[in-house]
Amino acid sequence: MTIVWSLVLLLSCAVATSDPQPPLISRLAKDPATSLYTTTVRANKSPLVVDLAGSLVWSTCPSTHSTVPCESDICATAKQQRPPPCWYVDGGRFWENRDPGSPWCACAALPLNPVTAECSTGEFTSLAMSTNNTTELLPEESFAVVGACAPGGLLSSLPAGATGVAGFSRGPLSLPSQLAAQRGFGNRFSLCLQVVATFGDTPVYLPIPDPTRGVIDFTTSGVAHTPLLTSPSNASGYYIPVKGISVSWHGADATAQLPAGELDLDVRTGRGGVVLSTVTPYATMRPDVFRAFARAFDDAITRGKIPMTTVERVPATKPFELCYRGGFPRLKRPSSWDVPRIILELGDGATMNWTVNNNNYLVEVDGAMCVGILPMAMGMPPVDGQPAMVIGGKQMENNLLVFDLEKQLLGFSGLLDLAWTSCGAATFFRN
Repeated sequence: MTIVWSLVLLLSCAVATSDPQPPLISRLAKDPATSLYTTTVRANKSPLVVDLAGSLVWSTCPSTHSTVPCESDICATAKQQRPPPCWYVDGGRFWENRDPGSPWCACAALPLNPVTAECSTGEFTSLAMSTNNTTELLPEESFAVVGACAPGGLLSSLPAGATGVAGFSRGPLSLPSQLAAQRGFGNRFSLCLQVVATFGDTPVYLPIPDPTRGVIDFTTSGVAHTPLLTSPSNASGYYIPVKGISVSWHGADATAQLPAGELDLDVRTGRGGVVLSTVTPYATMRPDVFRAFARAFDDAITRGKIPMTTVERVPATKPFELCYRGGFPRLKRPSSWDVPRIILELGDGATMNWTVNNNNYLVEVDGAMCVGILPMAMGMPPVDGQPAMVIGGKQMENNLLVFDLEKQLLGFSGLLDLAWTSCGAATFFRN
């Protein structure tokens, strides 16, 4: 292990360049075995799992690697990050030569597996990163970020071949924050699960069925906006101001009957609120919220079904709780079933509600239509702060999400199928 480290070299990884550099564009992929998303921004040539709430970039490392001095400015920044509650997995190495004041003192890290809530001791280093861009117009790039080394035992439940996690939080050591600091291209990134991620202030062009416009930049013309909230107990999480939940089908509207403020984020304790997660496959709700939602969904199904048809609730296949069978019409666009719309009613100046349409929650199991929204239970990916609801990966797929960390705004397109386009059609340059 090489302990001696040049602080000048480290700071070059974290300080903005004088001239803004081109944006970075990365492919995403969904692992069918785990429903987790990986990015082609690779550490040591291996893919990383996307964790929207992760505060660090971490990976397994070669046995010989450089470390960050424990009295450096970067280590001081790392120490300001609140360590998450976690189950300790042995195998870390940072206790070697870590006496403060020693010239061999290495900065300690606490990498976290966001699926299992396991963590381990580690040490900060410079991770060699590379990415295969999504377009031939942008060549493969290599760069470095400050990241944490972790033992192989921390990879449990991650996709085969992944060697760590790329945190996408607001924290200064997350992947988007470090890229913004290095490249000076604006503290903004976008996700279009399960296809592409962009870093920097870059347009995302998508085709639409309008011959007068053809292709538009969805980051400016195709998204609504909502404030991003911060929880004092989960500063890494991206929260949105959901005030109510309703379900609508064929003119039958049903509201989840909840006490006023039941979904609000408590800015004092950090409890409650609605948070986004890329490591939670399906949306989850606190049990009391789920019960109210389930009654509303049942009500909309009962009153909204097409006359002379039968739709009935049937025994659910785990992990699902709500499954139905019967006369659901087939839609041509998007190619899916005609099922209720779930509306997350936003406040605090949001320009539109977040509507969860068919393909963003519907799961077909043995001929039944199951709702990919679950009550929170043991064994699910943990989220700090006891939120009222977690919006999972299924709900965010084929939606363009633009995270503007300077303005603390989230842009969201809704299901792109409904605009006759998709994440797979995205381009980033106009001819």
